[in-house]
Amino acid sequence: MTDATLAAPQRGPDHRAWAARLRDVGFWADWAALVGLVVLVIVFQSANSTFLSVGNIQSMLVAAAILIILAVGQTFVIATSGIDLSIASAMTLGAVAFGQAYQAGWGLGPACLLAVAASAAVGVANGLIVARGKITDFIVTLGALSAASGLALILSDGKPVTVVDASLLKLSTGGLGVLGWTFLIAAGVAVAAHVVLFHTRFGTHVLATGGAPESASAMGISTARIKIAVYVISGVLAGLGSILLVARVGAAEPAANTSFLLNSVAAVVLGGVSLFGGRATIIGPVIGALLLTALVNGLTLLGVSQFYQPLSVGIVVVLAAFLTRFQR
Repeated sequence: MTDATLAAPQRGPDHRAWAARLRDVGFWADWAALVGLVVLVIVFQSANSTFLSVGNIQSMLVAAAILIILAVGQTFVIATSGIDLSIASAMTLGAVAFGQAYQAGWGLGPACLLAVAASAAVGVANGLIVARGKITDFIVTLGALSAASGLALILSDGKPVTVVDASLLKLSTGGLGVLGWTFLIAAGVAVAAHVVLFHTRFGTHVLATGGAPESASAMGISTARIKIAVYVISGVLAGLGSILLVARVGAAEPAANTSFLLNSVAAVVLGGVSLFGGRATIIGPVIGALLLTALVNGLTLLGVSQFYQPLSVGIVVVLAAFLTRFQR
């Protein structure tokens, strides 16, 4: 072996080929929710022809409406590298407040306002304690989860309140073609959230707070106010969700539904929002919410036991979280 051969650098792996592969994986990671939704639709339609029937599509969209609204609220919080574990309990508290006000004869309008105010109060408390008290958001919202659930039980004495109202019935059953009013409301919330997050100074500050809080503070952004604001947004949207929940169920129930909490976080993860903050999207969590709703609906149509549904959701979320490692 000559000296020139010894001196020549040894050829390593083709880094350009690896980079191309990572870019390909990154593409699929960015569009994981949409690809997953398309695959589910093909599989479930092949297994059961009623999956894409007009009635079932309308049912899925109505079922997804509340989850979409909660996922949008959760997105704002997670964009600042936080998390709101109390969002489902805040919605329950709002529903109970709605039921108590309606039962007392307040009327539909004031009852709706009280529901939003009650849920927003949870968001205000979360934001103030996290931002001003400097306490970890996980602990604060976990405590708020328990406190809001307990307060809902105390106010209602653990008893559901039946709400019979023509306007609420129309809200839950009416719509434009296959698009129910509740889904149209959720779509409107998503569009407004997209505009706020990507076309306003506030949205820029939200992403800056999550991505580089020290730099954001150095630029004069009040990160504490931003954190308070996103928790308030989460609370207000939970209040809106409580109104749609009462309309759909026909009653204000004090029992918290933890599946809304888990699925709201799952939809955000599926949508490609970074759990470390600074990277967010609105359309992603919306598609993630539709995917989770389609998954549960499809399994139900196939006669799969409800015991397997949380397992399937968990597997999908873990796979989505794995793909986020390769996001571009």
